[in-house]
Amino acid sequence: MSRSIDAPRNARSRRTRSAILAATRALLEERGLEALTMGEVAERVGVSRRGIYLHFASRTELVTALFDYLAGEEGLHTSLRRVWESPDAVAALDEWARHLARYHPRVLAVDQAVRRVRRHDADAARHAERTIASQLAHCRRLAEWLAREGRLAAPWTVPSATDMLLGLISSDMVETLLNERGWSADEFGDRLALLLRRALVADRGDRNAPRPPAPA
Repeated sequence: MSRSIDAPRNARSRRTRSAILAATRALLEERGLEALTMGEVAERVGVSRRGIYLHFASRTELVTALFDYLAGEEGLHTSLRRVWESPDAVAALDEWARHLARYHPRVLAVDQAVRRVRRHDADAARHAERTIASQLAHCRRLAEWLAREGRLAAPWTVPSATDMLLGLISSDMVETLLNERGWSADEFGDRLALLLRRALVADRGDRNAPRPPAPA
């Protein structure tokens, strides 16, 4: 009996939580993180401030939860799965460029809102740190894969290739090429893949390419 009573309440709670996060995203995109308060979110959702605090104990907790919410709404894990299921490192690098073209335009407005104030807003700084840490881990994984297969071009090292891959995950670049220069997402992905191949990938016969590490 208790399960049948609890289930609707849990479903209702999940819907309310999603509505709160959706309102948070909308406020960020429309007015920036500067305008984000628990009261503003409550008004947008149509619940009391107490109703917001039942789900998120603080603004910090709310902004922190936004990372996972965006990932779920915009298919981050599905998009990344296509990278890591690639048959080899070079194919993964191509798919990585297309992942950036698929995913990052969808979260561009939130990313820009966070970056704009991260130096003086602690909640924005935490969100940005988590985002960068996730991106850095993926970039390192790609660079290590290239090196392991002997396809990382000289004079790149895993650390320097990781840094370059991270540097190319740029909101400014996405906005400039897609919004200002009018590239399509497909054009962006294909051209970025070409750039990454030309810059980072060694030819099969390149004797200066870093060798994969010897087995332990």
